[in-house]
Amino acid sequence: MNEIRISDVTMKQTGPNIQLSFKEKIELSKLLDKLAVSVIELEPIVQPKIDALRIKSVAAAVKQSVVAVPVALNPDSVLATWNALKEAKHPRLQVCAPVSPVQMEYLFHKKPEAMLLSIRQTIAQCREYCADVEFIADDATRSDTAFLYEAVRTAIAAGAATVTVCDTAGAMLPNEFTSFLRALYENVPELKSVTLGISCSDELSMADSCTIAGVRYGAREIKAATYRLNVASLPNMAKVLCAKGDVYGVRCSVLTTQMKRIADQVAWMCQTGRSKNSPFDHGVADDDGSVYLTSHDDLSAVMTAAAKLGYDLSEEDGVKVFEAFQAIAKKKDRVSAKELDAIVASAAMQVPPAYVLERYVVNSGNTISATAHLKLTFHDKPLEGVSIGDGPIDAAFLAVEQITGRHYELDDFQIQAVTEGREAMGQTVVKLRDHGKVYSGRGISTDIVGASIHAYINALNKIVYEEETV
Repeated sequence: MNEIRISDVTMKQTGPNIQLSFKEKIELSKLLDKLAVSVIELEPIVQPKIDALRIKSVAAAVKQSVVAVPVALNPDSVLATWNALKEAKHPRLQVCAPVSPVQMEYLFHKKPEAMLLSIRQTIAQCREYCADVEFIADDATRSDTAFLYEAVRTAIAAGAATVTVCDTAGAMLPNEFTSFLRALYENVPELKSVTLGISCSDELSMADSCTIAGVRYGAREIKAATYRLNVASLPNMAKVLCAKGDVYGVRCSVLTTQMKRIADQVAWMCQTGRSKNSPFDHGVADDDGSVYLTSHDDLSAVMTAAAKLGYDLSEEDGVKVFEAFQAIAKKKDRVSAKELDAIVASAAMQVPPAYVLERYVVNSGNTISATAHLKLTFHDKPLEGVSIGDGPIDAAFLAVEQITGRHYELDDFQIQAVTEGREAMGQTVVKLRDHGKVYSGRGISTDIVGASIHAYINALNKIVYEEETV
């Protein structure tokens, strides 16, 4: 029985209407790994520092699935992508090239001969670093067939282990797609030595049908999305292959028993977009207990745990955090991730304040919209902002964003009581992410709104300090 590999493209397919945060992309990759998809596809490197960190984080989080990242048709892109991906347990480099005349000439400004040369050279370079290289023939169904066959032969000769042909336009019906694959197999016998992959667009709402037709005709890897996008549906593919696998002589590794639960979680992340009127990025998850420490843990263990939470601590800050950790660990059986966040926020990277909170007025109630009026100084220059939000903290953070003119991804927001009684002190920890790096701030006050503002500004000052000292 043949194994059908399912390559999930949810993260690669997300667009302006689905904006996953850095943290959510890591969580999504973990969910797909638990679902046992064969391949998890990521977006290419566009912003080198941020995207390289994202790929490294996903590579560290995924234990079973292949992690695939596309490269551009140039040596620098191959090297940069491999440096970010090489720690993955199962890495894959993808070489995506247009093979239709329209895309080659108008999007890439290459003639057929130049495109074949780029395909050969890029795949050959990828093979120097990685044994698993995939060639993706984009817009294959609208290509000149003679050129397509030559491009596939070139890719296989250069070392591609998987060749994927794409119906990017989504204009084919199932019988037309199988005829296309039949001609491909007949004219490129070398395909029998590699894995044939397919990707079908859903422009005519036929992606699922065309993909199943392709499986019946010999495709052994299919591209699908857990959240319904403009490709085949992973839940539908898994359901059909589970029900009809014996008939077709195929099977897939996806855990159908966990499909609905995980698909619902993925849908929630994709559907819950960030409100234009809120500073909060969606999907901040609770502490899952995956990080905890005891008094027996050494400096290396604490630094590793901090790195897992997203912190990039210097050696000096690492020592400060470890000393603060030891003081708390002596009094407790275990130190949780949230407690480690608070330790890092209070001990690491204490900087001179560029922004200082002078005063704030926040109004809120069940019959009025929450408003916040903040006055800050930036290097002694007075600044003011007024904003409306969904709640007092929401409005206060929006006022800070208005004053600074910047929005940072809010990676986490925590509220904890540190004393008991009517006049209890509240502690807040705010984690902001800038260019992939996490900065945390801490605030303590009997007024939880005031503590939240101080924590946000504390984290903000750390970002500003690094920007001004570069």
